[in-house]
Amino acid sequence: MGALRRRTEPWTPPRERVCEHALTWIKPSFLWMMYRCGWGAKEGQETVLAVEITRDGFEWALRHACLSSYTRGVHPDRATWQRQLKRAPTRVQWDPERDLHLQPMPYRSLQLGLSAEAARRYADEWTVAIRDVTPLAHEIHALVSGGDQDSAARLLPQERPYPMADELLAQLDG
Repeated sequence: MGALRRRTEPWTPPRERVCEHALTWIKPSFLWMMYRCGWGAKEGQETVLAVEITRDGFEWALRHACLSSYTRGVHPDRATWQRQLKRAPTRVQWDPERDLHLQPMPYRSLQLGLSAEAARRYADEWTVAIRDVTPLAHEIHALVSGGDQDSAARLLPQERPYPMADELLAQLDG
């Protein structure tokens, strides 16, 4: 998709590329994404894209999500969770947030997996804008590597906790 984004014509979501069996992951945390892609240096992950989606789309995905792992107290039992997971078009995974050195923080960030229906909606309806943030990732990484944490921190995209209704949070709080 990164190669598609660099073209000069307007971006059209590659609907035919939406896989029916794999998950497409939304990773709202910039530093968690840097951990995952190695600051855009891992093979096959050299392009880092910031994808802006509609609030309605994001909230649809949250409302239709199931936790990616069984959690006692959230699910009545493991069999019920497995049935919910199989039917859910989206799944939520909570992973440790990362600091500028990509070390785990004591709190978690949301990762949202989209299956076939949700991935199609993401491509066809929810995507508002796509920006190539690879140069930003490389610049921040160079500052961190050079020991200039303050300058690196100032360049980070602004992120705020997402306001969620209590009933939705209870369903997704693993």
